[in-house]
Amino acid sequence: MKKATQQQTKEHNRNLVLRMLFEHDRISRAEIARRTTLTRTTVSEIVGDQIQEGLVREVGVGSSLGGKSPIMLSLVADARHVIGVDLAHDRFMGAVVDLRGRIIQAEEQPVPPRDGEAAVAAVYALLDKLVRAAGTPIMGIGVGTPGLVDALTGVVVSAVDFGWHALPLRHLIEARYHVPVSVLNDSQAAAMGEYTYGGVHAARSNLVVINVRYGIGAGIILNGEIFHGDGGGAGEIGHVVVVREGGSSCDCGHLGCLETVASTHAIVERARTLARHAESSVLARAPDDITIDAIQRAFAADDPLARQVVLEAGRFMGMAISSLVGTLNIRRIVLTGDMTRFGRPLLDTVMETLAQTMLARLVEGTRVEIGQLGPRGIVLGASALILKDYSLLFRPAQGDRVANR
Repeated sequence: MKKATQQQTKEHNRNLVLRMLFEHDRISRAEIARRTTLTRTTVSEIVGDQIQEGLVREVGVGSSLGGKSPIMLSLVADARHVIGVDLAHDRFMGAVVDLRGRIIQAEEQPVPPRDGEAAVAAVYALLDKLVRAAGTPIMGIGVGTPGLVDALTGVVVSAVDFGWHALPLRHLIEARYHVPVSVLNDSQAAAMGEYTYGGVHAARSNLVVINVRYGIGAGIILNGEIFHGDGGGAGEIGHVVVVREGGSSCDCGHLGCLETVASTHAIVERARTLARHAESSVLARAPDDITIDAIQRAFAADDPLARQVVLEAGRFMGMAISSLVGTLNIRRIVLTGDMTRFGRPLLDTVMETLAQTMLARLVEGTRVEIGQLGPRGIVLGASALILKDYSLLFRPAQGDRVANR
């Protein structure tokens, strides 16, 4: 085993201090030293450097337990910005985010369907607007995209909705904007968002986020890190076959995938089909005009057809989740995306299905809940992945180049 160099030790210690500053709104030098086990001299030197960098400031005096009152420190949230992007099926969304995960400015861009080059141009148009809006150096750009992604290389292996195949998206964005770029699957970005900003999580804990929109995917957090799998496809539950006979055709080429029965697109299509023969349903008045919003209104009014299509989807989702829980034994499951609008009845159906398809002991310790971030989750998750790399805080020259674009 090689001994760490002086520079590596210095960076390790700096990162320990930065982690404390990111995790606490206000903290003293002495408390940082206590929590990191670094000497007070080392902490003071690192903090001094970060104050000179403009990343940290002194924010008053804390309470004393005896002796001199400590000077409190706080991260300067606007010292750097990050750009997070959500390449949703129907529109591209992005935001400038500060070091505390607060959205400074959000932008949207229409999406040309199934036109690869036009979709890339739409990404550039969105990023151009966000770059102009960023008033401080940009640490990097995080992108959450549908489809199969090789997060290590930033290549979108396949995104059928945009006509992308083996697209080197990270390379394209880095070449244009001259900042570090991270590209990952949108469900993995949603998981990172919920883990980082969606509530209190124990350090290095586990989490599964089921993201249901036009498609369905799972983001898996193991020991506090995104689990990509050997080929980058961990969590691709949307293309697991759940209807063995008579299933509908999926974009992937198979029949009966989870996305064909539990995605928002599938629910709308199912409601339109059934509404033609369900005269008692309010949805029967205009079957061709049914949308997910119309289904939500009917569901809230206890419409039998709306409840049927939503809770059927919930049962299929429960089947897929039971396989994940049975394999990984992760106890916290979070639902994000458009289906969360159906609230507690959907959660109850998922839990009932888990109880019917899993070992009772596993079900007892499993919680299924709705995510806290709503439509911001993927943008924040994509940006959080950039924020995890503290070394990017010290690359202002690249940020200046992109900000002046």
